[in-house]
Amino acid sequence: MATGFGFTISATDGAARTGVISTPRGEIRTPAFMPVGTAATVKAMLPESVRATGADILLGNTYHLMLRPGAERIAALGGLHRFMNWERPILTDSGGFQVMSLGPLRKLTEEGVRFASHLDGSKHMLTPERSMEIQALLGSDIVMAFDECPALPATDEEVARAMRLSMRWAQRSRDAFGDRPGHALFGIMQGGVTRELREESASKLKEIGFDGYAIGGLAVGEGQEAMFGVLDYASGFLPEDRPRYLMGVGKPDDIVGAVERGIDMMDCVLPSRSGRTGQAWTPRGQVNLRNARHKDDPRPLDETCNCPACRSYSRAYLHHVVKADEIIGSMLLTWHNLHYYQVLMQGLRDAIAATRLAAFVAEFHATRKAGDIEPV
Repeated sequence: MATGFGFTISATDGAARTGVISTPRGEIRTPAFMPVGTAATVKAMLPESVRATGADILLGNTYHLMLRPGAERIAALGGLHRFMNWERPILTDSGGFQVMSLGPLRKLTEEGVRFASHLDGSKHMLTPERSMEIQALLGSDIVMAFDECPALPATDEEVARAMRLSMRWAQRSRDAFGDRPGHALFGIMQGGVTRELREESASKLKEIGFDGYAIGGLAVGEGQEAMFGVLDYASGFLPEDRPRYLMGVGKPDDIVGAVERGIDMMDCVLPSRSGRTGQAWTPRGQVNLRNARHKDDPRPLDETCNCPACRSYSRAYLHHVVKADEIIGSMLLTWHNLHYYQVLMQGLRDAIAATRLAAFVAEFHATRKAGDIEPV
């Protein structure tokens, strides 16, 4: 068992890398997809079920946990890992993205963000120092610096202002984090879709010094082409010997494109949220189980998949429980989606290790282009 935090790269293929992030709570195989457990739960899943899909690490949400049940309460109950029965690594975001999304419910200053809870209207202040305190109380293995993430599109002036404020907050986060052996602090690059601002942000983060580096401020409305355009150069601004984390991404083709461009870690609510709305992700693309075409179909959702939904149930049954709003529909489709994402990540890791990523990516896109199987 590792005693500290570390990152090793075992193979590369172009800009893509595969390796291992080591933590005292276990290893994280990279490239890694992190299921999102917003409120100390991956919705519709038991922790052991999430692990069974192949997940090495979960993401928790600082904003939601500080409001309910409260970071101090979680700490008193033994920390987030014990609280949610997940003993493997946990990454927590800083709360910045959720707070910035509150719009008129928040007020931004140099000190931090004062906001009203979306739950009960209670007033709170979130600063870099408080964010570090909350994440320490939770016991996060990977802690994110507090930042401001402006929604795109935005003016260059607004993006530059937010980036430079985030860099001042990054220094305060680093100072407040202190020395916590076995725990890691990641800085977050900002700068919108402007190369010069991204480079300035990366330079400042490297000057401060972090255990890993995230690329923030993407997947916020700029579109895939613009996101890939940023990733074509942004990853290269960051240290090669530290993990690179693309926040809030995404769809399977977003993930594949990000890995091609040197990203090691990603997270997104999409697979679990889709599962709760009758949407399934497969190698052939997205399947809507609400559609009537599935109601008499005895075949599995994906004959190549060995998750419980595909192994034991038909499309007809999945259609029925989704249409009837039965809880098992959310459970089975969420499990399937998370399983599919982890199979995709393993495929990417294997392809990089074998230096056949280009062939893997070509097959990935060709299979998706073929579309779903023909109706019965």
